[in-house]
Amino acid sequence: MALLAALALAPSAQAQDAFQPFKQLEGTPKMPKLNAFTAPSARKVPALRDVTLEAKLTADGTSLQTGLNWRVFSPSPGPDGKLQLVASSEGGEAHLQLAPGDYFVNVAFGRAGITKRLSVPENGDVKKLSFVLDAGGLVLNAVAGTDQRIQANKLKFSIYSAEVREDGERALVMANVKPNTIIRLNTGTYHIVSEYGDINASVRADLQVEAGKLTEATLQHKAAQITLKLVSQHGGEAVADTAWSVLTAGGDVVSESVSAFTTMVLAEGEYTAVARNKDKIYQREFTVQSGKNADIEVSMKEQQASVVGQD
Repeated sequence: MALLAALALAPSAQAQDAFQPFKQLEGTPKMPKLNAFTAPSARKVPALRDVTLEAKLTADGTSLQTGLNWRVFSPSPGPDGKLQLVASSEGGEAHLQLAPGDYFVNVAFGRAGITKRLSVPENGDVKKLSFVLDAGGLVLNAVAGTDQRIQANKLKFSIYSAEVREDGERALVMANVKPNTIIRLNTGTYHIVSEYGDINASVRADLQVEAGKLTEATLQHKAAQITLKLVSQHGGEAVADTAWSVLTAGGDVVSESVSAFTTMVLAEGEYTAVARNKDKIYQREFTVQSGKNADIEVSMKEQQASVVGQD
C-alpha cells in the first residue's frame, strides 16, 4: 500500500514536461508601421446668405408689394429631368436664405412673368435683385347695341396671342375671363374674343397692353336676348312640352331645346322659330335687332304660314 501511494504521488515525466515554463522567443516580431490616427474633419457647409428680390412693372416704377409669386430653382435638373424647386414666396418683395451658388428665379404677376439667373456669393454683399416685368393690366367688358348692358353671367372672354401660328391658330393665353376682372399681362398686342351667350353672338378685337398701365376696353355686340314661347292666343301662357328649333335665314339650325319657353342670345339677323307640340308644327319668322331684347310669340291659331304639318 505504501508503494502504491508513492507511485500515485510521483508525477510522470510527461507531466513534468507539460508544466515546464514557456520559453521566451528571442527578439521582438516586427509589426507594420502605423501612421498616427486622425479623425476625418466634417465637411464645411457654407453659411446661408440673405437674399432679397423685388419686382417692378417698369424700370422707373415702384416695387410691387402684392400679387407676386416667386419660385427659385436649382440650375441642375433632377432625376425627372426637371429643375428642382428650392424656395418660394408670395406677396411683395421676397426675403430668402440661400446657400452660395447659382439659381434660376422666376417671378409671376398674374399672367405676366420673367425668369433671371441669380448667383449667390460665399462672401461679400448680396445685392438686391430687381426684376422689371414690363407688364400692364387689362379689364374687359361688353355691351349689346350702343349701350345695352349685358349680364355678367352671359358674357365671357378669351385672350389669345396676336401672332397666328403655321397651323392658322393663335396660342390661347387665358380662357373664360369674366368681365370687370383685372388681368395682368406682359406688354404686347393680344387678340380678344368676346362671347355673349353660347350660340352665335361673338366679337373680336386686337388690344394693346402697355407697361405700367391699366387698359379698359368695352367691346360692342350686335346681338340681343330673345325669348320664344308657343301660345294659344296673343298674350297667353306658354304651352308646355314644346320642342324648339331656331334656324338662320339660310336654313342652318343654331339652337334646339325642349321647354314651355326658351331664352337665348342671337346675333342680329333674320331667323325662323319652329315649335313642335303634340305632333303639330308651328313656325314664325322674326328679326333680331342689335341691343333690343324681345319676347317672340308663336301663335297656335294664326294661319298666315305660321302653322305647318297640321293634321
